[in-house]
Parts: sequence; structure tokens; C-alpha cells
Amino acid sequence: MENVHLAVEEEDIYSGYNDYNPTFDTEELDNDAGFQEAVRTSHGRRPPMTAKFPGTAASGRPLVSSFGARLSMTGRPMTGAVLDGASRPMSAVRAAGFTSSRVRGSAFDPLGQSRGPAPALEEKKEDLPEEKIKLLEKKVNDLITESCMAQSLGNLQLALEKAKEAERKERVLVRQREQCGNGEQINIDLTYAVLLNLANQYENNEMYPEALSSYQLIVKNKMFTNAGRLKVNMANIWVKQKNYPKAIKLYRMALDHISDDYKEMRIKIMQNIGTVFVLLGQYSDAVASFEHIMSKSANVRTGYNLVLCYYATRDADGMKNAFHKLLAVPLDVQHEDKYIAGNDDIRSNMLMEAIKNDKLHKMERDLKARAEKYVMTAAKLIAPVIESSFAAGFDWCVDMVKSSQYVELANDLEINKAITYLRQKDFNQAVAILKTFEKKESRVKSAASTNLSALFFLEKDYEQAERYADLAMIADRYNPGALVNKGNTEFVKQDYAKAAEYFKEALRNDSSCTEALRNLGLTYKKLHRLEDALDCFLKLHTILRDSAEVMYQLADTYELMEDPHQAVEWLMQVISVVPNDPKALAKLADLHDLEGDKSQALHYYCESFRLFPCNMEVIEWLAAYYVQMQLYEKAIHYFDRAILVQPTEVRWQLMVASCYRRSGNYQKALDTYKEIHRKFPENVECLRFLVRLSQDMGLQEVQDYASKLKKVEKMKELREQRVKSAREGSARGRREGSAGSADSGHSSSNGNKGERLGAQVMSLPATNDPYESSSPKELDASYVDPLGPLMERPKTGAKVRVDDDDFADEDLGDELLPE
Repeated sequence: MENVHLAVEEEDIYSGYNDYNPTFDTEELDNDAGFQEAVRTSHGRRPPMTAKFPGTAASGRPLVSSFGARLSMTGRPMTGAVLDGASRPMSAVRAAGFTSSRVRGSAFDPLGQSRGPAPALEEKKEDLPEEKIKLLEKKVNDLITESCMAQSLGNLQLALEKAKEAERKERVLVRQREQCGNGEQINIDLTYAVLLNLANQYENNEMYPEALSSYQLIVKNKMFTNAGRLKVNMANIWVKQKNYPKAIKLYRMALDHISDDYKEMRIKIMQNIGTVFVLLGQYSDAVASFEHIMSKSANVRTGYNLVLCYYATRDADGMKNAFHKLLAVPLDVQHEDKYIAGNDDIRSNMLMEAIKNDKLHKMERDLKARAEKYVMTAAKLIAPVIESSFAAGFDWCVDMVKSSQYVELANDLEINKAITYLRQKDFNQAVAILKTFEKKESRVKSAASTNLSALFFLEKDYEQAERYADLAMIADRYNPGALVNKGNTEFVKQDYAKAAEYFKEALRNDSSCTEALRNLGLTYKKLHRLEDALDCFLKLHTILRDSAEVMYQLADTYELMEDPHQAVEWLMQVISVVPNDPKALAKLADLHDLEGDKSQALHYYCESFRLFPCNMEVIEWLAAYYVQMQLYEKAIHYFDRAILVQPTEVRWQLMVASCYRRSGNYQKALDTYKEIHRKFPENVECLRFLVRLSQDMGLQEVQDYASKLKKVEKMKELREQRVKSAREGSARGRREGSAGSADSGHSSSNGNKGERLGAQVMSLPATNDPYESSSPKELDASYVDPLGPLMERPKTGAKVRVDDDDFADEDLGDELLPE
């Protein structure tokens, strides 16, 4: 029996898992004598005890409890005991790495760390044909993406290079598939994407033959579905090359390839066909296309183009019908009242504020503004031709607009009617129409009053201009045009401080009001606040980069600030914008003359004289320059021009005679003096020269001229005595002043030209010359604005703009808009 062992049933490792055994109660460990003994001594490290009864099933191994814990024969578990070097498991869960049977000599290793590191992953063999094809296909897709990204960033050349590289690698990819026997697995979609991107990049780089060739490869390939619609792109290229018949043919072929399910695309193609017919001048065919669109899917743009086509054919009834269809097109735009909070609900008000300026609302505003612009332009275009008079035409348009969804545009049309009267110089009718708006709503009243104020200001009726400017401000205090007009009236009254306040208020209401900014700079110049004026004109220059007027004002301000170098630089920019402005050239010459650069001054004065040979200041400077250089023949040319401009001024004829005498041509000088004496027989200076020349040349007429000289001098003395005896009291002072001014005007002839920064430049021949007894004439180069008298006068307020017909759209229809 000692060799007989009882069989132990296979234990269930999960049985009794939820049972409670007081043996494992850690709270009773303090009262467990065996545990305390094991802690204090090495009892816990002793080998396990065997059963005292040999031959039993427990011989050589501990008993197993229902928890799977091995018990010694003493009846309690061997806590902390080490069995043959193996640690006691912490759980009986097989999934954690434990088993019910103990392996002799094995350590506790639930994570299997004793087995060593995992074997390395097997490397992909890239030399396999399948792997090479996959990598190449990925590279082609990456190149297409890079090409599109470069195009979106504006780098068209890089986009084209990437597209070409993608096309080359796609060919290599197809060749490799054929070599591997996988020709039927060619990626058709990838080929289509490569060719389409390449064609687009050719078109973007204006390489139209190459683009057409690439599109042709796609269209002719039967494997590409829906490739026929790319004929639209090909037609667009022919339009750019102005081959309109071929473009129409391709548009119609594209229509044949597109089913009726794609209604919107078919409508757009029909729009392009109509537009190309307009470019060809075939307005009847264009009308047919646009009428078809309006019957199938009416839109504002097509309705406007239809009005233009009927206008081109001068079909009054057609224009009326087309305008009626244009007004009937639904906008599908929500009313503005939708975005106005109507209650005290905070959440609702916050929602309204959030959506008031979102992208959807902005898009609605843009659509509505564009539609209103089309309607206004069409009405202004057809009104003068649909009826016997433009007034009747405008009245018909106004009636039609009032009965449509654009009822708020009726007042604007009335204002445009008044502006049309202004263009026809019928000011009374214009004023009568504008005055009818005085009792209408504030916005329209303000606009009409602003126009009336500007009109009266231009007519120099400043009292009425101020009255209507005040009305416009009362109706709409934030109207910048009204504030500008009010400031203009104050400027005319020389109340520059108050004018500046109105201009600044206009700028606060509308920072882009260029009229207010310009007039504010002019006002600061009047107030001698040159730094502030310069700041205004510099800001205006950032808005109006190519405005010669603004550049001139900057040059003039720098000249007043005694900075001639900056003034010259800005005048050079003026010349670059308006190279044929004679007064700007004269001003530039004057600045060079003040700097002592005579050669540059001569160059610009000559250019100014070439463009405008009637400027007396330029003529005088050039004549005096050549007299100073002793080039009398050239000086005579300019004096002759002065005689043509001022034929009653004897001084220029005397200068011509003097030039002949100085050049040694005494006979010609004598003849000239004789001609002057014939025209001006009482001129003392001419008679003195005749007497002197006749004496020097030994002529017999000397006694005759001498007697005439004495007679004229005696008459002059008598006249002076008579004038002197009549001067008494205050009347005497007035007569002295008038006589002094007359003498001054006679002797200097335009010598006083207003305030100047420059000093005397040069003089005509001096008085100590025995043959020159006229007073010297100081030359100046004072400059009047190159753009007319308005340069030193405030601009009137902004009017209602009616001439801006420039629309920006995305396709060909914009070319139909009138100039």
C-alpha cells in the first residue's frame, strides 16, 4: 500500500473564487502564532513539512484548498513559503501566466520576459516589381498634389514643372505594369488626373497650344468617361485666342455630351455661347441664347445681358420686355429685418449679432448689391431710347421699378434723372427734380440736398450751397458729402478753422472720403500748418497712388517748407504720371533755376514751351536767358512769340529791335523801330531810339524824329501837369493810386504774380544801356496748378455715383458691360 497513491481530481482553478476563508483574513494575522513566529525567526524559510502518515495522497506534496492554495498537513496555508525555489503565485488566473500545476524549478514570469526579445520584423523587399509600382504610383499622386498647391500659391511655373514630372512618372508607371504583365490593372483615374492637371497648368501659363493638345488626349480617349465636357475648357481657350467661331462649335459639342440632368452646367454653357455671339457682333443670335436661359433658369446677369443686346439692336419693345424680365428675377435673399432683434431675449439677441455679419449674410448683401447695380445701369441705359424723350423713358423705368421688388431704387433713378439734366446743361430741370426730395425720407433727402449743395457751389451761389448743405446734414448727420460741402462754404468765407472741423468730421464718418482729406490738406496750407497739410497729402497719396494732383500738392507743400530737393522729387513723379503737363514742367524748371541749375531749368522750360507756347512766364524766361547768353537770334524767336500773345504790349517789340541792334544788324533795328513808331506814335522810348540810330547812321530823318520827340515829350508834360492839378483831397489820393497802378502795369506787365518763394532770376537789358530806356522787367516762374484752378479750391461733396458700370464677375458676361 505504500506504493499506492490516491488519484487527485483535476481541480477547477475558478471554483470557490468568491468564497471567504478566514485563514486569509489579514486583520487576524496579529493573533496568528505561526505567522508571528515566521516573521520573527527563520521559520518561514524552512522546507515544507511532509505528511506524518506515509502512503497517503498527500505524501510529498501539499494539499490543495478550494482556493487553489497549497496547505500543509498542519491545516493552514504555507504563507510566504518557497517551494523548490518557485514563488507562490499571486493569482489563479491562467491568462495571467499561471497554471494549476507547478513546474519544478520555474520562476514566476507572467509576462514571459524570460523568453528573450521578440524576433526582428521581416524587411520588405523593395526590389519586388509590385512594391516598385506602388511606390511610383504614390510618387505620382504626391506630384499632382504639389502641383495644385503651387498653383494655389500663385507659383505657376513650379506648378507646371511638377505637372510635367508627374506626367513623365505616370508613363514609367504604365510601362512597368505592362512589363509585369499587369496591363489590365492600369489606373485609368490616375492617368486622367495627370493629363487634366497638366492641361490646366499649360492654360494657366498661357501655353495654349500645349493645353489644347493635352485636352485633346483626354477627349479622344474612349476609356475616360464624361471627358466630353472638357470641350468647355478648350472653348474657353479659343475665346482667349479670339477664335470665336471655333469656340461656339466646341461649346455646342460640350452641350451634346452633357445630359439634361446637369441643368446648371448647361445654363452656364449657354451663357458663354450668348456672350461669344456678342463678341462676334451677332446680337440676334445672342438674344436667342439669353431668351432661352431666361425661360429655363432666369438670373439677373443674363437678364442684364439681354437688355444690352436689345439695346445694341435698338429694339425699344425688346428692351422693355427684357427690363421687365430682369425685374421679375427672384433674388432669394432674406429681408434685412430678419437680422434685427425684436425682443429682450438675450440668447436671441446674441444669435442675431452672431449671424449679422457672417459669411452667409455678406453673400446675401453682395448678391443684392449686384442685382441693384444691374437694374440701375440697365435703367440709365435704356431710358433715353425707349421713349420719345429721356424724361418719359425715365418715368417709365421709375414706374416699373416701383411695382417690383426694387422699389427702394425708384428714388435713386429720380436723382439720376436730375444728373442727366445736369449733363445736358439743363440746370433748372435738375434743380426742380432735386427739390422734390426735400420732403421724402431722410436718406434720399440727404442725397438730393448734397447734390443741390454741390450744384449751387459750382455756380458760386454760396448762400444756397450752405443752405442745402445744412439740410443734408439735418437729414443725415453722418453723410460725409454733406459735411464736405458745408466745409467748402466755410472755406470760401475764409473761416478755415471751422472748415477744417467739418472736413475732419467727414473723415471720422468715412475714412475713405478722399475729397475731405484733400480739402483738409488745402485748409491746413491756408492756416500755415504745413506739417499737418503734408500728413494729409501723404495719406491721400497712399489711397490715390497715381494722382498727379496729390503729388503736385506734396511738391508745393515741400517748397513752402523750404525743402526744394523733396519738391523736385515729387515733381519728377508728377512728370512720370503726366509727362505732357507744361505747367508742371515749368514749375520743375523754376525749382532748378532757384537751385542755380541753369541747364536743367533750360531743358524743362524748353519742354514746357514746346507743349504750350503761350505761357508768358516761360517765354519771358527763355528770351531773357538767351539775351544773357548773347544769343540774340534765339531770343528774337521768343520775343516774336510774346508779340503774338500780347500784340498791344510795346515792350516786346522794343526788345526785338534791341536784339537786332545788339547783334549788329542796325538796318533791321531801324526798320523795326520805324514799324513800332507807326503803331505807337506817342511812344517816347521808340522815338529816342530812332533819333539815336538816325544820328549814328547819318540819316536825314533825324530832324523829323527829333521834332516829334519834343512834341511828344511836351504833350506828356502837359498831361502830367493836368493830372497833378486835378489831384486834391481824397480824390487826389485815389487818382494817384490809380495812376500809380497804371504806370506799374505799363512798365512791368505782369511783373507782380502773387506771393513767391523765389527771388529775381534774371533781367532783361539794364537801364544804363543808352538804347534801352524802359524799366527792367523782373522774371519770375510762379506756377499755376497743372490741373486747373480747382487745385487751390476745395472739392465739392460726393455726389450720387451713376457712371460706375464696372462689374467684376467670374465669366465672360462682364465683357458685355458698356464703357
